[in-house]
Amino acid sequence: MTERIVRPTAKFIKAGAILAAIVVLGVEIAYVANWRDNEKLAWVPIVAPLVLLWPAERWLRRRFIKLVFTADHRLRYEVGITSKTTRNIQLYKVQDVRVDQRLVQRLWKVGDLSIETAGGASHEKICNMDDPQALADDIMNRAQTGPTGT
Repeated sequence: MTERIVRPTAKFIKAGAILAAIVVLGVEIAYVANWRDNEKLAWVPIVAPLVLLWPAERWLRRRFIKLVFTADHRLRYEVGITSKTTRNIQLYKVQDVRVDQRLVQRLWKVGDLSIETAGGASHEKICNMDDPQALADDIMNRAQTGPTGT
């Protein structure tokens, strides 16, 4: 079995980037059309593009979150940019995978996964995954198959 990497969705980031670009464009047009002669507003065309930093930061954060199904029947959850946290879950220890979807997530076919494993407080929540029910089913199928493929 080959390694499979899954990341949180980029749908919300793309929508945020489009919205931020529309805001920046609107502010720039308003500046050129109405405020150009006002010296007190000279900072507007310089500061307005800073709105684009929000989706850029979200995109960068998303790039450093991943769920990896390994060939040795483990689930590795990695999070972090400068410091990294890695959680290794033996798939045969997975007891429950829950999908939670708020209204907006349902509209975008996105959801949050909660994975519970054997042991006390062994719980991992992964937010904004595409097609969360199919991913939950895949995790449970791999968990039931076991490390020997039975």
